[in-house]
Amino acid sequence: MRVRRAAAPLSALAALTLLLAGCAGSEDASGAPDDAHQESPLSKYFSAVYGGELSPEEQEERFAEEQRRTEELVAECMQAEGFEYTPATGSGGYYVSDGSEWRPDDREWVAQYGYGAVKSPFSEEPPPPEEEYLDPNAEYVASLSEPEQMAFYEALHGPMPTEEEMAEGGGEFEYDWTTAGCQGAAQHKVAGEDPSQSEEFRPLFDAINELYTDMASWPGMAELDAAWAACVDDAGHGGHADPMEAQTSIHDAMNALYEEGGMSEDGSMESGPDQVDMDALAEREIELALADLECREETDYRDRSAEITREVEEQFIEDHKAELDALVAAAEQN
Repeated sequence: MRVRRAAAPLSALAALTLLLAGCAGSEDASGAPDDAHQESPLSKYFSAVYGGELSPEEQEERFAEEQRRTEELVAECMQAEGFEYTPATGSGGYYVSDGSEWRPDDREWVAQYGYGAVKSPFSEEPPPPEEEYLDPNAEYVASLSEPEQMAFYEALHGPMPTEEEMAEGGGEFEYDWTTAGCQGAAQHKVAGEDPSQSEEFRPLFDAINELYTDMASWPGMAELDAAWAACVDDAGHGGHADPMEAQTSIHDAMNALYEEGGMSEDGSMESGPDQVDMDALAEREIELALADLECREETDYRDRSAEITREVEEQFIEDHKAELDALVAAAEQN
């Protein structure tokens, strides 16, 4: 069976938007915005670039329109390659969350999900779709011979990476729209050039990466992390320098369990992780996450880290105002 590659990876710009969203606004128990956690200065720029200012409904509408335009271009391209292709204009179950399912500062939520690694609201059984998706090209592809099917998918998605290429990339394969067939070309034309991938803005994104890689050196952050680490150590969960490291330890442990399950030659999971081990990890995750939350509350971690972040980002914006404004302007032209 041919394994199709994903249409495209999360762009660096989208990933950065998610990172900065961690410093964005939240609500108190009454549902009112929490003034101490208003949107961070930098996240405002990237929301403007990546559409974060749109409501979930508006994002879904934009996705549907981009999907329609992309599929029309794919059909034209595939026909030029000698194949029939019916545009797949269904939503494909695209869904944008408003973030209300994710409450890492709510004790009841943490007691149920921990960090949301082993279990999370998103991994629970979703409601059945209103309408089952049917691939409009399934019947046509089935009518082709096996070599023709392989040629169809190569024209559609581009050639699959060879074993040598996967080995050179350490088991990973970097997405390149120029080698991603008709889908890649159509998506690139509709979405436009991702500013985060352009040479023009590489220095800006390098500076942002350096900024967040060096968070421990931000004024006041080392002292705050030390206070949190001492608290967690007293609670019997030592060995973590900061909250992010604690959370990462659970994800690393979960990844290790999946790797132990083994992978088949086609990259699929031969057997899932042992359920007893997963249950034990889930229990450990919740214990650590609750201790983490208790210590974040004891050290006033959210408010203090938000203030540190605000000061650092405001200085960064002052130093890179022209580049950031140019980034937003470039995104608006797409």
